[in-house]
Amino acid sequence: MNGKTVELEEGNTQVIAKKIGDEVHCDVVELSPLENYPKRYPEMVEVAEKERQNQDRSLFHKLPEEVENDRILFLGFPNWCGGMPMIVANFLETYEMSDKIIYPFCTHEGSAFGNSLFELKKLCPQTRIMTGLAVHGSKVHKADKAVKNWLIQYEKMEEQYHGKK
Repeated sequence: MNGKTVELEEGNTQVIAKKIGDEVHCDVVELSPLENYPKRYPEMVEVAEKERQNQDRSLFHKLPEEVENDRILFLGFPNWCGGMPMIVANFLETYEMSDKIIYPFCTHEGSAFGNSLFELKKLCPQTRIMTGLAVHGSKVHKADKAVKNWLIQYEKMEEQYHGKK
């Protein structure tokens, strides 16, 4: 944060996910790796770089059945090494995404989505991918207005889908 490595009690992406969950009244489900990533940032970056370089897909714990059945998915992740974490790529390849609508959001320290949106479109060519929200990690606790403004697209689509005015 602000050029310094800081150990966080709650991850930046999790903070934004909870804000979204509160606004749209949905559960927040964490994509939890079978093997935990290192806690210390330098080691975690090293693992992330190695995964990306080797295209290693980290395994994750089974998700609730609703995740596969839901039509809409708010997909959040940190931007790691210029793109989405490989565990997210594995999730997208494991679950059927073709009939879903994905609202992507990410946290970052200056590179916004990087290549993540291109990766997402490549992994999910039959999925409707909405405009994404990129939040600077050091600003997640002040991002309420940005989240609400971003969710306007969701509210409008839900109104159309449910036939509301």
